[in-house]
Amino acid sequence: MGALLRYFRDLDTAEEAFQNACLRALKSWPQNGPPRDPAAWLIMVGRNVAIDEVRRARKQQPLPEDDLAISDLDDAEGKLAERLDGSHYRDDILRLMFICCHPQLPATQQIALALRIVSGLTVKQIARAFLVSEAAMEQRITRAKTKVADAGVPFEAPGAVERSERLAGVAAMIYLIFNEGYSASGDTAEIRKPLCEEAMRLARLLLRLFPSEPEIMGLTALILLQHARSAARFAEDGSLILLDDQDRSLWNGTMIAEGLALIDKAMRHHRSGPYQIQAAIAALHARAATPEETDWTQIDLLYGALEVVQPSPVVTLNRAVAVSKVRGPQAALELIEPLAPKLANYFHFYGVRGAFLMQLGRNDEARVAFDRAIALANTSAEAAHIRMHLDRLIRDSQPKTANGGARQGAKAK
Repeated sequence: MGALLRYFRDLDTAEEAFQNACLRALKSWPQNGPPRDPAAWLIMVGRNVAIDEVRRARKQQPLPEDDLAISDLDDAEGKLAERLDGSHYRDDILRLMFICCHPQLPATQQIALALRIVSGLTVKQIARAFLVSEAAMEQRITRAKTKVADAGVPFEAPGAVERSERLAGVAAMIYLIFNEGYSASGDTAEIRKPLCEEAMRLARLLLRLFPSEPEIMGLTALILLQHARSAARFAEDGSLILLDDQDRSLWNGTMIAEGLALIDKAMRHHRSGPYQIQAAIAALHARAATPEETDWTQIDLLYGALEVVQPSPVVTLNRAVAVSKVRGPQAALELIEPLAPKLANYFHFYGVRGAFLMQLGRNDEARVAFDRAIALANTSAEAAHIRMHLDRLIRDSQPKTANGGARQGAKAK
């Protein structure tokens, strides 16, 4: 997309050219085998197909002398090959992200448009990340595309000042890409793992552009520290393993060391931001050799700071977990109850609420919360985790016989 935009300077044309190139690849590659450089092939074919389309559309009109994208076709393949020299077009992804995060677009439209165009996420996936309906997200993306077209946004690499202005939007989009891969269930985790790796690559690329920016250090550290746990997050059957139950020997020590060094370096700038705070929370988990060594009091304080810097019902929900460890489930439940209207369609709200209610012995209310959570589960792993809690509630609710066995003829397991 980034390379095609270099030629056509039009978002819709580049997007259609890329899609047509992919369709031709699906037809050609299984028969003839993939090309030596698939990305270069897609760029070349997409460009040629788009030029043919424009030619057909303009066949009754004279072409302007200076329309190089259309009329200067002599040895097009040779010229394109010269421009695709090594890493040149591979870093167009980052360039394209800066283009999508143009200041003329509202922040929510910037991120939504970039996720759709740069990473190729579906509208449903993006809507889930933003906690809105698919219809609302579809409208948001359409409005963003229209605004880009109407404003005549130049598809050029931004200068140093413009890059700084768009940095927050690009960073947010990279983290959303990471979350889309990180939140995949056990049966799709390997398929979505490249999203995490791409987000890591982009974050490092961004850090090379802004080596003294503490928030980009924090973003990169956060991605590294979270992704370091990936090998321990799912059981062999694909079920989710909670943080306290994970085999910490499977955590990637190299990634953790890199992440810890980055967050320590970022904190020395004394300009804290949301990514640094989140990375500091992840660092406390990474430094704990066992669950019991986790500094939940410090995590509670950090989430409190995050609520000030980046207020969000999801941040408060995460803080409630730390509060439950420090002050108990009742205090945590009181903290999240006001969030119900805003998180009415959020799986994790009902899962966390059900867990607190179960700890308090309010099993009937917990069962209602867990039932709602299953209805909102985004992955099979999430649903399986909630069913485990429901099974436990069912077992606990069965009357016991004098010798400790459940009535109803249940067999011991």
